[in-house]
Amino acid sequence: MEELIRTTDPVLISHVEALLSGEEIIYFVADTNMSILDGSLGFLPRRIMVETDRFDDARALLKEAGLEHYLKEA
Repeated sequence: MEELIRTTDPVLISHVEALLSGEEIIYFVADTNMSILDGSLGFLPRRIMVETDRFDDARALLKEAGLEHYLKEA
């Protein structure tokens, strides 16, 4: 799996999850449980990881949705 985005924004995470699910791209939100360590303040970013073979599809999907500025540099 490869890192698609890294963010502390829970709304963005939900939006990206919906986009990826709609295209049946398998993903994983890493570091979700790290909020326990930061006291649920939300300052530790979460990473959205996608399958390596669908990584380019996921990047194109986010660009099409106008979210290209959130993408991790390739």
